[in-house]
Amino acid sequence: MTPAVEWRGVSIHFGRTTALDALDLTVGRGETLALLGPSGSGKSTALKALAGFVRPSAGRVFLGGEDVTDRPPHRRGLGVVVQSYALFPHLRVDANVAFGLTARRTPRGETGRRVAEVLDLVGMGEYARRFPRELSGGQQQRVALARALAIRPDVLLLDEPLSALDATLREDMLAELLRLRAELPDTTLVYVTHDQGEALALADRIAVMRDSRLVETGPCEQLYRRPASEFTASFLGAANLIPVDLVSDGTPATVRLGGRVLTAEPTGALGPGPVALGVRPHRVGVGEPGEDTLPALVRAVQWRGTGYRLDLVLATGETIRAEVPEAFPVGTAVGVSIPDGCPLVGVGT
Repeated sequence: MTPAVEWRGVSIHFGRTTALDALDLTVGRGETLALLGPSGSGKSTALKALAGFVRPSAGRVFLGGEDVTDRPPHRRGLGVVVQSYALFPHLRVDANVAFGLTARRTPRGETGRRVAEVLDLVGMGEYARRFPRELSGGQQQRVALARALAIRPDVLLLDEPLSALDATLREDMLAELLRLRAELPDTTLVYVTHDQGEALALADRIAVMRDSRLVETGPCEQLYRRPASEFTASFLGAANLIPVDLVSDGTPATVRLGGRVLTAEPTGALGPGPVALGVRPHRVGVGEPGEDTLPALVRAVQWRGTGYRLDLVLATGETIRAEVPEAFPVGTAVGVSIPDGCPLVGVGT
């Protein structure tokens, strides 16, 4: 099957600044890919190269097997939704949604039918005659989504579409996007975000980016449970990275931590350098000190509504984070338990 989207060795430079470095990435038809990374990682630049808003300094961009690197944005047939909504304030909702169709000289009758169809699809049919200023932020984002869908794009690009919304609206819009994805199974989605929760909930596959480069890519559950790099382990799920001594590099591997021997799952090429266990905060056990636990002190406590977040200092000097149902006073001596089977990653990857 011909891929829906391809970046082939795409680099983008602004003077001496590298905004994107030799990106090689493919997205299949009907697949939802999340480009995930911190600010400045290159994820939005990759999306802009795909949309045609910036031209690659090197490499080529393909849509449906066709080289579109030199094609202007309006001839790429893409739907684009951005963080700021970008609605025309002087146009009513229906006219905003019809804008792309009008630009393509779609017959008036067909335009009206499609506008009504996509507004109903995003639950905004009754707001067709309102102006953007009369809508909430979530409603405006739904209109922006309807406008992108009205042209029936094969590929829909979403650049941080929920980051300007409050927490409740983000949850509502995420549910809306999940529903739309189910109703449009042949539409390819490329979703840019720095929010790992959005990426894990919506995407089939995640591409993790850092410092303008692709770090690794894979199915969501694989990257969460078996990250192949130190950066992915810490960024996706906020894992504690605890240095350990490698005793045996088999599968499973055996490691030593503070006098205890644990099994671990190697997730990538470890190399000759130091290694660390990637331990999610919710998997860290905290209780009374004992022979089978690691001694630690509670340095900070935060109530998180459903439980408590503890910052702990191990006797080895390492600081780790735990999520537990009960609080421990700051300064309390506790025992920390780490389960077998945590992912083992090379430090510096």
